[in-house]
Amino acid sequence: MSGADRAGEPGVLRAVFDGLGTGIYATDAAGRLIAANPRAERMVGRPAARMLGHDMHDLLHRDADGERIPRENCRMLEVLADGRPREGGDEYLLRGDGTTLPVIWSAAPLELPGEPAGLVLAFHDFSVRRAAERQTAAYLQALEALTTRLTVVSEVSSVLISSLDIPRVLRKLGRMLVPDLADWTAVDVLTGQPDEVRRVAVHSAADPEAAGELEGPLPPLAESAGADLVRALRGAGTVSLDAADLAREPDTPLTAAHRWLFDRLGGHSAVVVPLHSRRRVFGAFTAARTGDSPPYTEDEVMMLADIGRRAGLAMDNARLFDQQRHVAETMQRQLLTPLPQVDHLQMAARYRPAQVAAEIGGDWYDAFLLEDGVTTMVIGDVAGHDLQAAAHMAEVRNMLRALAWDRREPPSVIMQRLDEAMTNTSDAPMATVVFARIEGREGGPWRLHWVNAGHPPPLLVEPGGGTRFLEAGHGPLLGMSATLNLGLRWPDAYEDLPPEATVVFYTDGLVESRTRPIDTGMELLCRHASALARHGLEEFCDELLERMDPRGDDVALLALRLPRYGEGAPGDRTPPPSRGEPAYSPADPSRSAPGAEAMDAEEVFTQAPHGVDRPPLP
Repeated sequence: MSGADRAGEPGVLRAVFDGLGTGIYATDAAGRLIAANPRAERMVGRPAARMLGHDMHDLLHRDADGERIPRENCRMLEVLADGRPREGGDEYLLRGDGTTLPVIWSAAPLELPGEPAGLVLAFHDFSVRRAAERQTAAYLQALEALTTRLTVVSEVSSVLISSLDIPRVLRKLGRMLVPDLADWTAVDVLTGQPDEVRRVAVHSAADPEAAGELEGPLPPLAESAGADLVRALRGAGTVSLDAADLAREPDTPLTAAHRWLFDRLGGHSAVVVPLHSRRRVFGAFTAARTGDSPPYTEDEVMMLADIGRRAGLAMDNARLFDQQRHVAETMQRQLLTPLPQVDHLQMAARYRPAQVAAEIGGDWYDAFLLEDGVTTMVIGDVAGHDLQAAAHMAEVRNMLRALAWDRREPPSVIMQRLDEAMTNTSDAPMATVVFARIEGREGGPWRLHWVNAGHPPPLLVEPGGGTRFLEAGHGPLLGMSATLNLGLRWPDAYEDLPPEATVVFYTDGLVESRTRPIDTGMELLCRHASALARHGLEEFCDELLERMDPRGDDVALLALRLPRYGEGAPGDRTPPPSRGEPAYSPADPSRSAPGAEAMDAEEVFTQAPHGVDRPPLP
């Protein structure tokens, strides 16, 4: 007999029913069990003999907690009502031991000869998959929590390295931890004075007004090892506080001030984290939780401790940067030149270092009196932005002073001598320089006599606001002609200067940056200088720098303002505009202008060389 002929035999059907790896229940039209295969018996832990005749829904169908499900909500029994198959995956059957079995199931009508249709239910044990789903969900939840924490740490790290303004950074840090890691935060720092502590930031989303009132100086740091804040500030590590710790009587004034935070802002648990590097402790921050927020977990404590370490490293870097900046600034001011006061001529200078840690470079300005009584002005730039560039700058500046001092030679000849001296006696790299003489008698008229070695041209600003660049006298950079034996020359240039005009000498950092081409910068310089033409010279320089807003490179600025015609001439008693007050310059205040070390303010004006000894204009 063929397999097809045997398919309908009762024995074959019974073998299939008993051997299926799926649980099978069959009911009559009323929902009473009439059959159960061995797999169903094992899965539910109930012998078929004890189940047959019982209502399947009442006996077996439960929710996840083992509670009965209302009959009208049973999707399996809906098959009996309309004869349409159903399936589902979020159902539970009651085991014989009282536990529940999660199943996925499929139900279909059961047609029995001569009887109303019942139903047949096939189901699989879903507990393994359900456990796998729960484990996967737990993994995903843990991964999400880890990702959130890493995101917070990444954002905190970005804030910590974004600025050297540490109080501002610490205030921002406190805000970032609320509400993800704390309901409120407070940051206390050691000021650098013995045992002096200051609370620089308190942040509470629930009570910002009270938080702001809690900032300010704190009681001095005591030696008590039992005080939580003291322990953190002494570098003993992160301290966790629970309700019992917060209920203890404070043993130092500083601890009492710390407890006052909890009295005002609330809190049942907290973590006090030192802000530290390997070298020192800079302070501590407190992260607290209030109300229904859960206590801190061990992972959260470790995360806050890591944030404290990162903040301490940022504070250490800022401290080292500040020290380096102070040393560099002191050295730069020693290298820069005080400005002389000559007759009624006004001069002002500014120096802005590059926005890097060293804050020292090769830009410089200079102004001094020559032996023939003429005032000279210099602006220059030696290649580089570091200590070596500053050393080369000082070397080139001193060479130029020595070569120009006692020689009544045109600026072009002085520049050629300087180029040869740099090549043969110095390792200074290429440099750009404008070297100018202010020629004329006291009271005017005045003439600018200059030479330009590859430098941006000076800007002439007329009293009415007209501007133009003095582009004549342009020659090659220093350090190139003699080195390459090019035989290049520097032409002299002349310009008659109108009374009350301003001449601006500057380095390229004022007009050029990575975000602004030099042509655009020079157009802006003309526009701003024109608008400032009638301002006082000091204000002119300050405002010009403010409006130009140079970025990235060193900037040196030297400005000359001429008096009205006739001021300072023999017989004129108009006092010089800055009589008795040295012209402002970025140079160290302990330095004085060349040739004036032994003179007081009065002598500078009465004994300095005057125009009668100067060569007249041709």
